[in-house]
Amino acid sequence: MNKIEEMIEAIEEYIENCKPVPLSSNKIIVEKDAIEELIRELRLKTPDEIKKYQKIISNKDAILADAKDQADSMLNAAKVHTQELVNEHEIMQRAYSEAEEIKDQAYSQAQAILDHATEEANQMRYSAVQYTDDMLANLQRIIEHSIDSNRSKYESLLSALDKDLNVVLSNRNELAGIGTDEEPEQPEDDAAAGLQDSGDYEE
Repeated sequence: MNKIEEMIEAIEEYIENCKPVPLSSNKIIVEKDAIEELIRELRLKTPDEIKKYQKIISNKDAILADAKDQADSMLNAAKVHTQELVNEHEIMQRAYSEAEEIKDQAYSQAQAILDHATEEANQMRYSAVQYTDDMLANLQRIIEHSIDSNRSKYESLLSALDKDLNVVLSNRNELAGIGTDEEPEQPEDDAAAGLQDSGDYEE
């Protein structure tokens, strides 16, 4: 409670304690000196209270101004921080987009390299198969030619040997007829053995 309020309460209390005027319900008897003293004290204390309130108001304005400055500073800091977050988000989005683009390019390049390598491998495999087949075909021709050539030579050899064998047999028969009455044994076994040996040679 301030001093002015104290003086006002003192005046109100004084009035409550004053005696009423006879035959009147709203008039009282006051002592002039007492009421004047209360009013004088009220007047003396009023300037001090006014100064006090002015100081409070002045301090209040300063406090409000300081609070406003702090609020503005915090608001500016929040705006800066928000802008930094926005910039950081944009940077992250840009970095993510660039990373995705790089990944797609790398995948495309890797796929192209793989396709090219696969194509080259298939081409090399086809060339190797073709080369091997050509070599085998050439070898087949050589073997077939060799077989045909050797078969012809072998058949000629067998024919010559067969003629020689017939000559030998004929000579032996002639010799047998001249030298003795006994008929010489036919060298069928020898001839068969010779043919068998010739057959083994063919194989």
